[in-house]
Amino acid sequence: MTTPDALPALLAALLDAVGPAGLVTDPDQVRSHLTDWRGAYSGEAAAVVRPASTDEVAAVVLLCRDAGVGVVPQGGNTGLCGGAVPDSSGRQVVLSLTRMRRIRELDPANQTITVEAGVVLQSVQEAAAAADRLFPLSLGAEGSCTIGGNLATNAGGTAVLRYGTMRDLVLGLEVVLPDGRIWHGLRGLRKDNTGYDLKHLFVGAEGTLGIITAAVLKLFPAVRSRATAWVALPGPAAAVELIEVVRALAGDRLTGFEVMSRQSVEFVLAHAAGARDPFAEVHPWYALVELSDTLPDAGLGAVVETALGEAFERDLALDAVIASGSAQVAALWALREGISEAQNREGPSLKHDVTVPVSRIPAFVEQTDRALAAAVPGIRVVAYGHVGDGNLHYNLSKPEGSDDAAFRARADELARVVYDSTASFAGSISAEHGVGVAKRDLLTDYEDPLELELMRGVKALLDPVGLMNPGKVLPAG
Repeated sequence: MTTPDALPALLAALLDAVGPAGLVTDPDQVRSHLTDWRGAYSGEAAAVVRPASTDEVAAVVLLCRDAGVGVVPQGGNTGLCGGAVPDSSGRQVVLSLTRMRRIRELDPANQTITVEAGVVLQSVQEAAAAADRLFPLSLGAEGSCTIGGNLATNAGGTAVLRYGTMRDLVLGLEVVLPDGRIWHGLRGLRKDNTGYDLKHLFVGAEGTLGIITAAVLKLFPAVRSRATAWVALPGPAAAVELIEVVRALAGDRLTGFEVMSRQSVEFVLAHAAGARDPFAEVHPWYALVELSDTLPDAGLGAVVETALGEAFERDLALDAVIASGSAQVAALWALREGISEAQNREGPSLKHDVTVPVSRIPAFVEQTDRALAAAVPGIRVVAYGHVGDGNLHYNLSKPEGSDDAAFRARADELARVVYDSTASFAGSISAEHGVGVAKRDLLTDYEDPLELELMRGVKALLDPVGLMNPGKVLPAG
């Protein structure tokens, strides 16, 4: 690694490479890049570099490699696992992609859009809509997260059930490799069997193998009709049965199926302006069900009514409301999307993003709830997520009136409770948020040793010096 004496020369070279607009050294301007949005992870950096082109990214990476300086790629900095935050040494460079915001091409006939890594997800959605197309990735941070970050973490969101994760939505990539070379893989092909599918090495790698600078993304026909229902449930088992009822009637028109505990909804009702409970009575669990179709009058309301009728007959639903207009649809989705931010208003939020087989969700929730209640009487479990793909956000808030610091001090212990339970159901401790530093060292206990060996081999091949997002994803060993 570099010595402090080498940093001034590197900064001068970086200034030449990216110009005054691309190099940020003022402490006040640097500060926002040194911590994540929750304030859970923070570090120091020698500088923040904001290149405006792929060639400038390549020049920055090459300069840092020659100087032995680690590079920390950063997009919208909306992650939850510390993957885009530098360490505490002050000798790493944060490489922000936020100036690379060009939509290079939109090809309606090929159903693709080619965008740079710094383009905000919402901008891609809007560009697709303007061309009468749909880009289906949707998540709470879509107004600030970037495509590069979505790809680096293989983001999922609320429409995975129908459209898949970012890995399923990308056709080609442009990547700056750790040695400064540029891989020009921006191919908009749906069939290409000329060897290994290299793009999948970089999707989900969190910048540890190279820096994604642009991508070719899939588009879909625009949605012209939609039906949305909010359903009260007796428990998670009813959610698993209900999704099968809806899927049998709606097929792939079932776009979203979100489940959330009463505790999750209570936080939103308490802290989100304008939030209202759709029901007069309190219920243990809720589902948000959404169907969509490309036809303007697809009769989706009737499909939902039929599904709910069967649900009531089988005692799967306690109450239900079908949204009557766009305002009510937005209000129902706000109850779901507002959970994470509302929970943060209740003090420390210990977040766990896990996956188990859909069929095992009820048993997982029962087992984990019981174990946590035994460990911390009065703990408030905020469980919600995309039940259709088995992904639950199993988050924890302190008992009312208890001490913040004391609760934070037990974060590792409580994470073990959640992850041990996840492992007992053959699940994954990281569903869609990535590994970063938050879960890095846990992989030794929860990941197959051979898989870790293979991942370390790929890392050593592409980044033998270990300067790409150092200390992230892979545990030492």
